Amino acid sequence: MVLYEDNHIIIVNKQVGELVQSDKTGDSTLAETVKTYIKKKYNKPGDVFLGIVHRLDRPVSGAIIFARTSKALTRINKMLKDREIEKTYWAVSQKYPQLEEGTLVHYITRNEKKNKSHAHDHECRNSKKAILHYKLLSRTKNFYLLEIKLETGRHHQIRCQLAKVDCIIKGDLKYGARRSNKEGGIHLHSRHVSFIHPVSKEKISVTAPPPSGDNLWKEFVSMSGN
Repeated sequence: MVLYEDNHIIIVNKQVGELVQSDKTGDSTLAETVKTYIKKKYNKPGDVFLGIVHRLDRPVSGAIIFARTSKALTRINKMLKDREIEKTYWAVSQKYPQLEEGTLVHYITRNEKKNKSHAHDHECRNSKKAILHYKLLSRTKNFYLLEIKLETGRHHQIRCQLAKVDCIIKGDLKYGARRSNKEGGIHLHSRHVSFIHPVSKEKISVTAPPPSGDNLWKEFVSMSGN
């Protein structure tokens, strides 16, 4: 589902289970799907340029930005490095956070063999500082909806930092959830992206609807009013 597009960028709503770029599984990727979409829509001959700006884990859904030109890719990469792109996530936890609003600061190490990260309270060997801000948006009888804003972008940052404070994301077996979700995804969603367009300099602000077939997401969307 395309959320925004122009000559330089395209923002799509990634579905649970989609790969952003190829890996050892050899499964088809979202990048390939977007390339095919552009090629057909604009009747482009030859290979279509598409720059991968950032990634979302396979079990995660939501807004993801691609660059359609090399100029846009170079500029957006710099914007990411300079933290000029605001990304807001929704995460569903089965535990109530210690505070309704707060900041989590940890030091993250990555185990590449297991494709998993660990959050530590203190700096340690090969660790990287990780900072996120969260706010409790709403709750149901059994679940809590958290709004997450990242200050840093580390591997599995939201997943491992929330697990560290016992707010494990629903369905996230890798980080301690008791059971998986039916479709194999987790309740982590890239809800909103906002930035100044790298070429036109206009403000771009895009909101991604959560997976439509998920009743819990539907409930939280209706409660949030947006």
